[in-house]
Amino acid sequence: KLGVAAIGAIQAGSGTAVGNSKTQPPTPAIIPVSKSTWWAGVKSGRFPQPVKLGPRITVWRVEDIRTLIRECYIPSSEATTKTVG
Repeated sequence: KLGVAAIGAIQAGSGTAVGNSKTQPPTPAIIPVSKSTWWAGVKSGRFPQPVKLGPRITVWRVEDIRTLIRECYIPSSEATTKTVG
């Protein structure tokens, strides 16, 4: 079973740190970066590659996002905490 997340749930909206400001209460972004920063990171390989479900539907594997969070936000005994963005 493939768990996926859309970009609106992953990154912040235009100038905000909210993934979906239309929900009540607003859903916070998982990765607090702008859409352009997110796509630049995907292109450079800093962020995971997307999965295309259709011509206008792009999602990311949940496990890839969890790995990104572990690598960037959770301190380990072997390395210092990295930041995204």
